[in-house]
Formats: sequence, C-alpha cells, structure tokens
Amino acid sequence: MADPWLTIIGLGEDGPAGLSEASRAALERAEVIFGGPRHLALIDAGARGREWPVPFKIDPVLAENGKQTVVLASGDPFWFGAGGSLAQELSPGDWVCHPAPSTFSHAAAQLGWRLEEVLCFGLHAAPFQRLLPVLTRGQRLICLMRDGAAVADMAGWLTVGGFGPSRLTVLEALGGPRKRIRHTRAENFALQDVIHPVAVAIEVDGAKGLPRTSGLPDDLFASDGVMTKSAIRVLTLSALAPRAGEVLWDLGAGSGSVSVEWCLAALGTSAHSVEARDDRMANIRVNSDRFGLSHRLFAHPSDWHAALSDLPEPDAVFIGGGADQAGIDTILDRIRPETRLVVNAVTLETEIALVDCHRLHGGRLMRFDIAEAQALGGLRGWVPARPVVQWSMIR
Repeated sequence: MADPWLTIIGLGEDGPAGLSEASRAALERAEVIFGGPRHLALIDAGARGREWPVPFKIDPVLAENGKQTVVLASGDPFWFGAGGSLAQELSPGDWVCHPAPSTFSHAAAQLGWRLEEVLCFGLHAAPFQRLLPVLTRGQRLICLMRDGAAVADMAGWLTVGGFGPSRLTVLEALGGPRKRIRHTRAENFALQDVIHPVAVAIEVDGAKGLPRTSGLPDDLFASDGVMTKSAIRVLTLSALAPRAGEVLWDLGAGSGSVSVEWCLAALGTSAHSVEARDDRMANIRVNSDRFGLSHRLFAHPSDWHAALSDLPEPDAVFIGGGADQAGIDTILDRIRPETRLVVNAVTLETEIALVDCHRLHGGRLMRFDIAEAQALGGLRGWVPARPVVQWSMIR
C-alpha cells in the first residue's frame, strides 16, 4: 500500500491510553483531526481538531486529500461507523484503519452474551421500526442509541408495541472511567441522566412478533382492498425466490405487500415499488414505515411502463397490475439473463397475454383457485376468491 493520507482510528472511552502505537504515531503526524466533540476532547486535538458537520457528511474530510488526516470514530469504524462511508469514496491506497473494540464487543463482554448470537443495530439516526422484523420472544439485541432521550423513547415504543416486559440493560460510556450499567424493563423505564455514548441491550419479551414465513395477514397492511392477498402472496414469493442482497421490481404495486415480504424474506434485499395511483402510493409508504423498511423499500409514483429506465438492475420482477403484452416484452428486453419474472393475472385480457407468453417463452403457467369456508345461513359453505393465473419464468 502506498503512503495513505487518511488514517481512521477507533477510539474508546479510555482515550489515548487504549490506542495502539500505530494510532499514536498517526495522531502525532496528523495535520487535521476529524471527530465528534467527545473524541477531540479525549485526545486533546487542539487547533488541529475539526468537528463533524451536522447533518453528518464526509465532504470536509475528502477536501483534505493531500494532508496527513486522521478521522476518529468510536470503537470499530467499520461497524456502524464512518469508515464505510469514507471507504466508498476512496481508493484502497488512500486510507488505513486501526480499529478498537466496538461498543457491541464491550456490551457482550459485560453481559456474557455470545456476540455471534446477538443482533446488532445502529439507531443513531434510524427509526425504531428497524427492529420490527426481529422482535420475537427470547431474541437478544444490542442497539447503539443517539442519546439518553432516545433510550427513554425506545422503551416507550417497545411498550406501546406490546413488548413492555422486555428486559433492558442500559450501558453507558463502556470502556472508560464513566462506565455505568443499569437494568430495567421497557414498561417500567424511569432511568434519569443517561449519558452518551450509550447502548441498550434488549432481551425481547411480550408480544410474539412477526412470523418469518411469507403470507402475513392482510390486515397488517394499509390497503384500499386491492392487494395480492395472503394465500396468493405465499405462492408469489415462492416463485420470486428472494435471496440475500437481491433487488425486486414490484410493478403495479398496489399496497406494496409483495415488496414488504420480499424485503423481510432475506438479509439486504431491496424493492422498488412502482404505482401510478396517489392513494395507493400513500399506502405503500405507510407500509414501508410500518415494517421498518424505509431504507430498503423505495416507492416510485409512476405508471410502471414509464419508470423502468430509472430503476436499478433487478434480480426479480413482479407485475401485479397493468400487465400487457407490450409491457412484458419491454421488460424481457430490459432485464439481464437469469432474472426471474412473475406475472399475476385476474382479468381475462391479461390471462390471454400470459397464455401467449407461456407459448412463446416457456416457463410455468399456473392457475390458483382458492376458496374459504364462510357462514351460509345456519351452515357453512365455500366462498371462492377470484382465480389467479400466474406465469413465471427465468430470462
């Protein structure tokens, strides 16, 4: 590696005493030192110190290219820290990193928890809803928090959501002389003067949480009634076959229920929901927020035929509404080989188009007839739903 101009240093609450020789040497030769006020005070940066801008951005660091520059971050800079943001904009030879134990490591060591069995979250600027997919009885979480007020807010949020019995351990200023550890339950939270930096360890209790199978109950979604219903959603997600890190186009998305379940199905998935109607677009945004997916489910208010050029390359495409032969042909021309395409039809016109697609391109053509038992006078009878025809294929 060439002589890097940027050194990223993980700094603990013990300040310079916990730094390696390499970190100390980088600080000694640094012309500019970036960090939060707490970081700069811990190492006595003086006139060389530069506080991070609010809101956070890395541009001031990049502007110092050519000078010996240090960035200070808490613990491990590449675990919910500034390291990842910086590395995306730099060449490998531009920087070197000297990490320190993360707050997650300190917390697990205090609690005696196996860190590989714990889910870790950075909630400095993220909504509490990010936790919704993993809140289930017995699950252990460690969450980095913005400040003491956010800890109280999260306890209240957990309680309102039915997780009030959850056990919370509030871990303040771990690794330094100000360390303090306190225990409570979310529903009984009354801790005062919670100091930063702070993490909260959660042992989830109370409500059952979301099941991890597809086909969530329809009433969990904001909808005008036009949506891919639960049973059909199971079959649709099975055909779409989500895998970690993959991208979905959800075209004619309606309520966005397929996008939601795609994002819940695997780690790092993302979905682009395209919907022309404003009222349904509003429902998609509500559902994205409700399930804590606003960072992975992106809503596009448009007729999907006109939106394709603005979307990232997909791994799977679902057309839930507005499919026609011309639109399907456009998608087949647009997507790369091995992309999965699934189209559902409830009208005869679309069904005819899918029969032709199956004849021309192969794949799998199926018809789903589902009925549910309901009251029929004093007895019960089968009430059929509209049949759904599904064509699926791999490009």
